[in-house]
Amino acid sequence: MNTTTDSLGHEIVSFDDEPLILVDEQDNEVGFLPKAEAHVGGGTLHRAFSLFVFNAEGELLLQQRATAKRLWGQFWSNTCCSHPRRGETMDIAIHRRLKEELGFECRFDYLFKFQYQAQFDETGAEHELCWVYAGRSDVAPLVNANEISAVRYIAPDALDAEIVAKPEQFTPWFKIEWARIRAQHAGVYARQPVASLA
Repeated sequence: MNTTTDSLGHEIVSFDDEPLILVDEQDNEVGFLPKAEAHVGGGTLHRAFSLFVFNAEGELLLQQRATAKRLWGQFWSNTCCSHPRRGETMDIAIHRRLKEELGFECRFDYLFKFQYQAQFDETGAEHELCWVYAGRSDVAPLVNANEISAVRYIAPDALDAEIVAKPEQFTPWFKIEWARIRAQHAGVYARQPVASLA
């Protein structure tokens, strides 16, 4: 899919008509639906991914979703999340989207996948079977302002405290994923040197 830029030169990478991959509860493809339609009402179950990128200190790169986002605009969330498009493998999709939103590349390890439904308002929701990945990078992000309002790094203990104090400021899928990472995948945020991508 070709991309265009806005008046400020930021790449436009999200399109309401891009076809998402519909799946059943076993993650088998069952069809396709434009992104806007897949999020109407209670949502139609579709394939998605969430990326968690940590620096050498084990701090997580958070993003604050752009104000213009139809669902959960201005909420804080994990490093990057989106959907593979029709005909696109998950591996291609995760690297494409990280580059589009944050301007860098890194290696990822698959952690787990899970299904959730989260209602934003009466007319829109997320209903996803989401693949979760973790990676490492100390590269400074180059933010695409069409997708992201702000970014910051945060240590795991500080993030836990923020989620407890202000849970309403974080996206629902991120809170589910972070709880599982803390419980089952602590190694992904242990302090360690960041390996070169080369």
